[in-house]
Amino acid sequence: MDVGDHAAETGHVPVMLGRVLELLAPAVEAAGDTPVYLDATLGLGGHAEAMLEAHPGLRLVGLDRDPVALERSARRLARFGDRVTLEHAVYDQVPDVLGRLGLPHVDAALFDLGVSSPQLDEAERGFAYSYDAPLDMRMDPTQSLTAATVVNDYPLADLARILREYGEERFAQRIAAAIVREREKAPLESTRRLAELVRAAIPAATRRTGGNPAKRTFQALRIEVNGELDILRRALPAALAALPVGGRIVVLSYHSLEDRITKRALAAEAADTTPPGLPVPLPEHRPRFRLLTRGAELPSGEETTTNPRAGSVRLRAAERLREAT
Repeated sequence: MDVGDHAAETGHVPVMLGRVLELLAPAVEAAGDTPVYLDATLGLGGHAEAMLEAHPGLRLVGLDRDPVALERSARRLARFGDRVTLEHAVYDQVPDVLGRLGLPHVDAALFDLGVSSPQLDEAERGFAYSYDAPLDMRMDPTQSLTAATVVNDYPLADLARILREYGEERFAQRIAAAIVREREKAPLESTRRLAELVRAAIPAATRRTGGNPAKRTFQALRIEVNGELDILRRALPAALAALPVGGRIVVLSYHSLEDRITKRALAAEAADTTPPGLPVPLPEHRPRFRLLTRGAELPSGEETTTNPRAGSVRLRAAERLREAT
């Protein structure tokens, strides 16, 4: 069964799969007999499966904070035997995982950010405003903080800040105030009640454009519950540090906040830091990485038509040029 058949069977279509394979292949092929591929956000294992099929000597280290995703990807990847190592870990724990496995580096790395298919498709996880479910939104169900805790316990100022910063919601103050008023009557516990509350708090003229008005609020709560942006700020430098010369990284982002962090992290590594005014660049200040994409690459129109979850994706990639001094 090829990847396309398996994707159709599982209902899981890996985003920008062909481009990811194309960008990572040179690093894997130049690495020798047993290259190591880090999938820092394994999900259902679609990218990982394709990489293992394309490179018979490849070893996979797959991380995910979601036990359900790990269980499903373990079944999907079982046929690859001991070439696969799966870890229940958040992606900023890359150094700890590699140290525990005795791996000094990885040759290729992928971060496919955002919410995975199991989290979106299972109503009880509380990620989607299209289902009525408990306000949960935990990527790792073993953690204690939930979306219900945030909306019912956070002070008004903190709620407004989260909605403004993480949801880029211009009506953050109005929505936060409406949440506080409503929770004084009874705790907010369901996604439908929250979505209706957000809709009522936003001016009618705004509700008629831009999709579901609860989208930005749900994004903000999800980011807060899972610490996504802070984790990404720690994880990218750690993954870049784990790449040898010739190693490559690909990052798939799904909203502007993730993409901005990725852009800055890669640009900093691709910059010449020679102090201004010197006649020639200093060797120790030469760029450590080169960017493999011109800006952020977008999926094809065909892909966004057949796989709606690819609609918002932005891809960036880089290759290590020299070791850090």
